[in-house]
Amino acid sequence: MAVLVGCSGPGAGSDSSGSDGGVGVAAPAAPGDPGNTPADPDRQVVTTATASVAVKDPADGAQRISELVEAAGGRVDQRTEQAGSGKDGLEGAAADLVVRVPADALTGLLADLEDVGDVANVSVSRSDVTSTAVDLDARISALQTSVARLEGLMNQAATTEALLAAEKALSERQERLESLQSQRAALADQVELSTLSVHLEPFGVAPAGGPDGFADGLATGWRALVAALHGGAIGLGVLLPWLGLAAVVAAAVLGTIRLVRRRSAVPAAVTAGPPPE
Repeated sequence: MAVLVGCSGPGAGSDSSGSDGGVGVAAPAAPGDPGNTPADPDRQVVTTATASVAVKDPADGAQRISELVEAAGGRVDQRTEQAGSGKDGLEGAAADLVVRVPADALTGLLADLEDVGDVANVSVSRSDVTSTAVDLDARISALQTSVARLEGLMNQAATTEALLAAEKALSERQERLESLQSQRAALADQVELSTLSVHLEPFGVAPAGGPDGFADGLATGWRALVAALHGGAIGLGVLLPWLGLAAVVAAAVLGTIRLVRRRSAVPAAVTAGPPPE
């Protein structure tokens, strides 16, 4: 099982402050400033993972994984199933799932996939977004302060021009505040719930990237051999009644031909008469 882990800490750029109708609003401190970043903040990590699973029936496997996800307190965001063909209805069958599970339940879910089928090509990626979260929190706090100040200015506006300028600046700041709050909520959701993408195929189908090594190749070859023997046995079972019927018909035809030949040989012998002395 290959696990790829990547960490990064992107920081969002500070949003420049526009004019507030003649009222200056101080920009928030940079996320790296000692006075702005907590001494020991909780780490914010976004985790994503992918896995391929070989199962007997992809549709049944997808249902079992969905139940495991719901039991872990997660949800299924996307589920697609492709029907198979052939005698067993599994040729070309596949299923894909995109699920969200609590971050602390992802490891357990990946382990539970072993009970569903043969797990291969597992990849886990983690991205540290603590600085981005801190920066968004700081900018949201600064805009909330700005909105409160502008609301106070509107109440104290002495002229219509000052009131209109304050209203325009307030509308712009509220729009930006809502956008940042939406980004922060989306980031919090990504941190709280990890994303796992699962691809399911029947046994005997090699993974997209091919076997990872000798043992993986041997296991894939064995499964393919078993699947081929199983398919051959099914084909033989289908053909056997027809082969039996063909044998009966062939025996009847051969018997008729031999009987006709014998009957033809007797008159010929009588016509020829006894051999001369």
